[in-house]
Amino acid sequence: MTLDRTNLQVLANYCAAAAESMGWTLMRTAHSTFVKETEDFSCQVLTPEGLTVASPKTFGATWYTGLDYGEVIPLFDYREGDICLTSDPYAGYVATHTPDVHIWKPVFRDGEIVCFVGCHIHNTDVGGAVPATLSRSLTEIHQEGLRIPPMRLMRDGVMNEDLLRLIANNVRLPEQNWGDLNAQIACVNVGERKIHEIIDRFGKDDFRDGLAGLLDYAESQARAVIAKIPDGAYFFADYADEDQAGGYPVRVAVTLTIHGDSLTLDFTGSDPQLASSLNVPTGGKERHALAMVGVVYALYAQDRTAMLNAGFVRPARAVLPEGSVMNAVMPAAVGMRSLMCNLAQTVVLGAFCRALPDRMPASPGSGMSLMNVKTSTRTGRAVMASIGPVGGGGGGSPGADGAEGCGANMSYLKNTPVEINEAEVPVRILRYGLVPDSGGPGRWRGGTALEMEFQLFAPQSMVTARNRDRSVFSAWGLRGGRSGAPSRFARNPGTDAVVELGSIDIVPCDPGDIILIQGPGAGGYGDPLARPTEEVIADVRRGFVSAARAREDYGVVLGPDLALDAAATARLRGERSPESDGPAFGHGPGRVAFERVWTEERYATLTRILAAIPVTWRFFVKHQVFGALKGREAPAGGGAPDVEAAYEALCARFGDLPRLAAIRTPARAGE
Repeated sequence: MTLDRTNLQVLANYCAAAAESMGWTLMRTAHSTFVKETEDFSCQVLTPEGLTVASPKTFGATWYTGLDYGEVIPLFDYREGDICLTSDPYAGYVATHTPDVHIWKPVFRDGEIVCFVGCHIHNTDVGGAVPATLSRSLTEIHQEGLRIPPMRLMRDGVMNEDLLRLIANNVRLPEQNWGDLNAQIACVNVGERKIHEIIDRFGKDDFRDGLAGLLDYAESQARAVIAKIPDGAYFFADYADEDQAGGYPVRVAVTLTIHGDSLTLDFTGSDPQLASSLNVPTGGKERHALAMVGVVYALYAQDRTAMLNAGFVRPARAVLPEGSVMNAVMPAAVGMRSLMCNLAQTVVLGAFCRALPDRMPASPGSGMSLMNVKTSTRTGRAVMASIGPVGGGGGGSPGADGAEGCGANMSYLKNTPVEINEAEVPVRILRYGLVPDSGGPGRWRGGTALEMEFQLFAPQSMVTARNRDRSVFSAWGLRGGRSGAPSRFARNPGTDAVVELGSIDIVPCDPGDIILIQGPGAGGYGDPLARPTEEVIADVRRGFVSAARAREDYGVVLGPDLALDAAATARLRGERSPESDGPAFGHGPGRVAFERVWTEERYATLTRILAAIPVTWRFFVKHQVFGALKGREAPAGGGAPDVEAAYEALCARFGDLPRLAAIRTPARAGE
């Protein structure tokens, strides 16, 4: 019997409650701070085919709405009590980097599999070349710790002890990993019990049919939202600071095409696969969960009643060119894929801003750094733990300022209380708060960034700052709003020994060293001169904006007691032109300077060339061409011939490269 809409909603609530029970179990029994405090985990109720039907909405990772276990589930025959596991990013494209351990368990009723329950956590360390496993400096996945192909963790309820010994022998803190794995097992066991309770209420057949109905209903909700967006093609691109340690910027580009009640994301124009760990392993799957996050955020923002499951992304498909940063091939390192995923989300949101400029916010701060410390206690006991994420705020939007220091599109990563950090890790937190003047100016101001300053006390300590970014390319403003402030990372700030670390993500520390990390501010929305003076004054009193920047950015003049100088304010604002008359997007100075050299014409030419040469050559050629054009601003017309000339010079040096005449680019296909 097909469930009616009312009972379908009741079933959805029950499935969501089951997923949340799983999540609470996992979070409350985990050993690592990164799971129990930061909440980098997910839980799912899955169809028998492996599609996500329900997951927690208010905690845990929100990137996995469309997670699909469909390639790994058929690899096994199942009996009651079985649990399977994988952490291999290239085996089925379920796990997306080696620290993410995914497990799944069949739920049987009357001898028949009615669904699966699954979960994943991010392990603080799974071995590899560096503490906490991940660094952009790694160049192949074999350096990124233990990589477990799809395997049975339990058979008939009996643990695979050989697998446990293998894990323990390859990680730095095996007790912590074992504790977290036990939490995952408890999580899916709770999920199994909750599913049986749901079936007791609905019956096996209605439950099974209802899962399909939930996917269909979510699809219809997404199509209704898409149908209200004007048809057309909307292009947007953005950049991360560097494509490897000390390298050149890396671009993610997308063309969002709306056609009726469906959409396409074409990531053609994104940079080639990188010789660093910033690659995203999607396998080219057109609805891969990581490619769809920006779509889910944008559509859900238009309809907060929508069901969030794999059906919600059915009207969307992604084009992910093989050998690009959005679809890396073996043996590319992928450990820092979250930096590129974050950038891809920002790019997709930017494309939606072109389609719905009156209904979308400016850029979130992005560039969230995940801070890990490896150090030791006074007695010599080794300690390695996450001490929390440090990111930016939410972008200003029509009618509201951005949220302060919330992490925005990565806000599911919760902060760790200072007291817990100092209790579990031998560090002293010197400052934890918001960064003044970091939010992008606008009629609706961008959210301010977080900062953390802490001191270490043991020799041979190591700080890793995963996903360091936005120190050059800041969050963009919208419709007259300006960009947010860039991020900052420094050792021993305010001293003669200060070292500005930029996007470095591994920092050796001596006893007494102080680390300062500041996230990037979010972009503002609308003309800053249109912000009411009383709101600017309130920002100054609250410490969000300094009096000097109130004058510089908002044209609001304040006296020593922060009283408004109305006459001076009126005069200053009258002398300035409304910024809403400027470009639709307010980019920071780093991007403006970069695009004087790398115009869209040059980038399009480079993209066509790279797509025509072997994957193994692409990163090298990109760097050589970037080096040849370094500092050479493009002439009128965009400067595309300069890219071709630089490539031809490479062809003269390296005979294995195809000559330009053999590369039939679309622009010259008719010649």
